[in-house]
This record gives sequence, structure tokens and C-alpha cells, in this order.
Amino acid sequence: MVALAEVSAEARIEAPAEKVWAQLTDFSSYAQWSSTHTSFPKGGPATLEVGGTFTENMKLMGFPAEVAWTIVELETARTFAIKGKGPMGVDVSTRYTLEPDGGATTIRTNGEFTGAAVSLMAGKLKDSATAAMNESLRKLGALVT
Repeated sequence: MVALAEVSAEARIEAPAEKVWAQLTDFSSYAQWSSTHTSFPKGGPATLEVGGTFTENMKLMGFPAEVAWTIVELETARTFAIKGKGPMGVDVSTRYTLEPDGGATTIRTNGEFTGAAVSLMAGKLKDSATAAMNESLRKLGALVT
């Protein structure tokens, strides 16, 4: 059996979905809001489309990790989903969903970590990633509003 850790977070941002989307997909600003992001060594994706790829250096549970991402789902101002390969054979996926709510937006993020190495640290990984997601959504909201 492959070990799995699932995490999620949700926030209401007092801005229209298009404005939240513009910030979410502005890869040059990730360092300002994503609490796990350290850099894009080759820049963000060249084109924002399904199949687009990019590499991200991250910090997970205090450890540096490089993840090779592929965009797997994309619907402007609604859904942005990526799957990646991380260190030690760990597969990572992240999905952002935006729901317009009047002049505001509810943003949800879901993440999943799978792989043998996950079983050793599933509890800590879940706690650390959930805290990071909540912090990131708070910072994203502050940037947008």
C-alpha cells in the first residue's frame, strides 16, 4: 500500500474571482504569499495551459525540496491543479478551486502527498502542510484586497 497524506484549507477573500485568479497565477509573486515556495529555478510555466511544466523549489517541514510540476487541470478563474514529483519518490498534487460569492471569492486548496517516504512522516507532513496552506491563503487574500 502506498502511503497517503491529504491536506486542505479554505478562505474567503473579499475580491472577485478574476482578481484572485490573477494573483494566484502570477508566478512572479509566489514568494509574497506561498509559505512553502522558495523559488522557480527556471521561472514559472512558459504558458499557462494543461500539460505546461515548471520546477519549484519548496520548503516542506523545514526541508528543501524540488518538485517538477505539470499542470493537469485549468479553468480560468475557477480551477488550477498541478501534479508533481518530489524527492524520495514522493508524488505531490495541489488543486485550487475558486467559487465566486457576490463580490468575494471562496478559495479552496487541496493537496495530496503519496509515496513510501510519506508513511514515515504522514502526521507531521499533514500538520505542517495544512498550516502552510492556511497561512498561504491568508497572505494571498491580503495581497489581493
